[in-house]
Amino acid sequence: MQRMTYDYYFNHHRSGFTHGMNNILIIYSTCDGHTEKICHKIRELCEGYGHEVKLVSITELSPEDLHRFAKIVIGASIRYGKHNQKIIDFVMNNRALLDSKPSAFFSVNLVARKPNKNTPETNPYLKKFLRRVSWRPARTTVFAGSIDYKKYRFSDRTIIRIIMFLTKGPTHPDAAVDYTNWEEVEKFAGVVHEM
Repeated sequence: MQRMTYDYYFNHHRSGFTHGMNNILIIYSTCDGHTEKICHKIRELCEGYGHEVKLVSITELSPEDLHRFAKIVIGASIRYGKHNQKIIDFVMNNRALLDSKPSAFFSVNLVARKPNKNTPETNPYLKKFLRRVSWRPARTTVFAGSIDYKKYRFSDRTIIRIIMFLTKGPTHPDAAVDYTNWEEVEKFAGVVHEM
């Protein structure tokens, strides 16, 4: 259902349908930089549609930004089964403001590399997050993350390799695999444009 919605918005835009331009705030939390990389791609695509876009880490967000931008997109990665607490607190403390604007949320996690867990309806981390914060953004999606063991601290590398072993993922200490479907990222940017 969600993928069909993405395809509809994406193709509808490509056929020549456009909306007035709005400015967009993208807020993110990232563990090893991959979620930030996805956000940069969304910003690049939205700027291509003609929007003004600001990209900011949850740790550097200013209250003024929340009121200055017409649309808000939040992207958050998973580490050891949890989203960043700062993202959770931010959403819970600003739910009324988020509900007053077109908004979107995406989760980045390695579980989404599996075909039966790569949609908003089937991804356990996205579903758990939305239940916890009681927020209903206009659009949600999930992207598979990446593995790059050389980037991790020893303790993280060890734990993640164990998790990957248990979930039939890559365990070689030199493994670097990007599971993100970048075509889906492009479609999501089209959805954000149309919100």
